[in-house]
Amino acid sequence: MTRLSRIVLLAVSAGLLAMLVLPIWSIHLQAPQYPEGLGMHVWLGTVRGIGQHDLANINELNHYIGMKRIEPDTIAELRFMPLLVAGMAALGLLAGALGRRWLLYAWSVLFIAMAAAGLGDFYRWLYDYGHDLAPDAAIQVPGMVYTPPLIGSKTLLNFTAVSWPAAGGWIAIAAGAAAAYAVVHEMRVARRAAAA
Repeated sequence: MTRLSRIVLLAVSAGLLAMLVLPIWSIHLQAPQYPEGLGMHVWLGTVRGIGQHDLANINELNHYIGMKRIEPDTIAELRFMPLLVAGMAALGLLAGALGRRWLLYAWSVLFIAMAAAGLGDFYRWLYDYGHDLAPDAAIQVPGMVYTPPLIGSKTLLNFTAVSWPAAGGWIAIAAGAAAAYAVVHEMRVARRAAAA
């Protein structure tokens, strides 16, 4: 592995550690009755309201439309996601220190697979919360589902839900892009060496 690729992999892996202390996703709700908005941050190990009472208010609103309460302690993924990301950071640091090209390739494939699985699971989580509604909810709109968008904005009754990566999510995106750059760089170096 070239020195450049090693530096990129070491920097990316160290950067992943920041995801342990930063939120990875943000969901904001805007409505006339909440002009300041409500919001929550998804962290690797928990879900928190952006404002002091935001999560409690979101849960109260969700109750009226039959959605389950958002209780971080009941979400299994939040227990092991910090360990997976810390493990990926450690593997990346090891691969960068050893400097083996195949370790860069293996780490990058594993990182992309984990990121795709994480996004898929997050979408499944959003879908479940928006579709699995209590049949005795106080507010029922036939055919209405309340799944917030994974990315972007969506109108849900009189609320606009906006969902984007937070600081930790942008770090993960940058890490994936930097790792892809290092892989392409290494493939070009290997191709040139083979042709020489």
